[in-house]
Amino acid sequence: MTDRQTPWYRSGAALVLGALIFPPAGLVLLWMRSPMGIIVRIFGSLVIAAIGVAHLFLFYGLHVEMDGTGMRPIFSFHKPSKHFEHVEEHRAAQEAPKVQPAAAPEVVQAATPAAAPVAAYWRDFRGPNRLGRYDEKPILTNWPASGLERMWKQPIGGGYASFTVAGGVAYTIEQRRANEVVAAYDVRTGRELWTNSWPAFFQESMGGDGPRATPIYDDGRVYALGAAGEFRAIDPATGRAIWNKNILRENNAENITWGMSNAPLVVDGKVIVTPGGGKGRSIVAYDKVSGKLLWSSLDDKTSYTSPMVVTLNGKRQIIAVTATRAVGLTMEEGSLLWEYPWTTQYDINCAQPIVVAPNRFFISAGYGHGAAVVELTPDGAKYQAKTVWANLRMKNKFNSSVLHEGHIYGLDEGILACVRADNGEQPWKGGRYGYGQLLLASGHLVVLAENGDLALVRATPSKHEELARFSAIDGKTWNHPVISDGILLVRNMTEMAAFRIAK
Repeated sequence: MTDRQTPWYRSGAALVLGALIFPPAGLVLLWMRSPMGIIVRIFGSLVIAAIGVAHLFLFYGLHVEMDGTGMRPIFSFHKPSKHFEHVEEHRAAQEAPKVQPAAAPEVVQAATPAAAPVAAYWRDFRGPNRLGRYDEKPILTNWPASGLERMWKQPIGGGYASFTVAGGVAYTIEQRRANEVVAAYDVRTGRELWTNSWPAFFQESMGGDGPRATPIYDDGRVYALGAAGEFRAIDPATGRAIWNKNILRENNAENITWGMSNAPLVVDGKVIVTPGGGKGRSIVAYDKVSGKLLWSSLDDKTSYTSPMVVTLNGKRQIIAVTATRAVGLTMEEGSLLWEYPWTTQYDINCAQPIVVAPNRFFISAGYGHGAAVVELTPDGAKYQAKTVWANLRMKNKFNSSVLHEGHIYGLDEGILACVRADNGEQPWKGGRYGYGQLLLASGHLVVLAENGDLALVRATPSKHEELARFSAIDGKTWNHPVISDGILLVRNMTEMAAFRIAK
């Protein structure tokens, strides 16, 4: 057969067009061509396959992100621009009367009087005292086969923050296009009440994009910290900024690899943040009403762990975990009371410590580092910190544990485990939930798995006993779940939902 008689579908032009317009057709046309050597066919197939992958990214929204191991890719079809459009269309359809305050300038209005007190059980990161436990009401421990009753489900902007709840309103921070957005939602309906936004887009190819730190409610104000250091006190009634500052710029600090992730701590009229600046500006306390600097302390590089208020050896204090150590600071001026070396790979400390005895606390980290219980003993006006036990039986990466009746329950690199607080022995390890999060409620563990499943596990040292499990939201889920007034709130980078969990 001559070139003039070659069918059009075996022509070079057809092959090129097919490969560019619809790569699978290009592969078929390639292997129909003759004569052609096998090496040329294989090379051409690789080129067309590469074009096909490019099609998936450009035209079909293929999205690749890493799971909690940092090694296994998670593939999904998700185009950020389309998702943001979906969020915007959804909020517009809600037709809620709401305030949409403009981004605040560097100097904003003076502090406004605090609003009247409201019920605020889950007003802090991980709940009261940041312990990850819910004791407000008994929860259901006999879940239907289909899962808990869902009140609502809707799209949400990106990011890894959780919720705080006060007066029936849930507050979180999201990424919407090129802005970080603090949003308030009616807990029972999911209706958006107001937003407060500013230009910022923290991007990180391995962990994911968007803000990380959970906003905090306190005494008629919401305190929100963005991934690039923007820090605002917001009026929860209107969504307007009361005062704002950038804690990285103000404290001459550089951002860390995965961004500002530490939830602000409000205590004794102060709001404490951890920018990680040098020259005594690592941990900083501002007046919660005016935003005025009250004290600063240490020179440490910051970590991803949020500061906490604890009582150890009868001394009420702030415990913080920096990139290289755990420290105790005085409430009044941030003076160092004790330190305990805690250096992990890549300076990654993420999990919250837990007080396990009047003079002991538990600390854990991933990347093969493990866990330890540390005991404090008086040493003049300060304390000495010594190891009670240390092992590799509980490696909390960015998934904090909970304490129940002398036992610590947590995700050991994605596998649920139980460890004795007194000696570090491990009664059991079982149940793969990935790098999700968990809460303790009514003697049970409410586990939000990395894939968006919700599971109920009995908190007992006898064995791993999963009682129920169902799909709650879709997609990679690293955000902490929340329970307030018997309502369970969950979210991830794309979805949020509410379920009835109280009896």
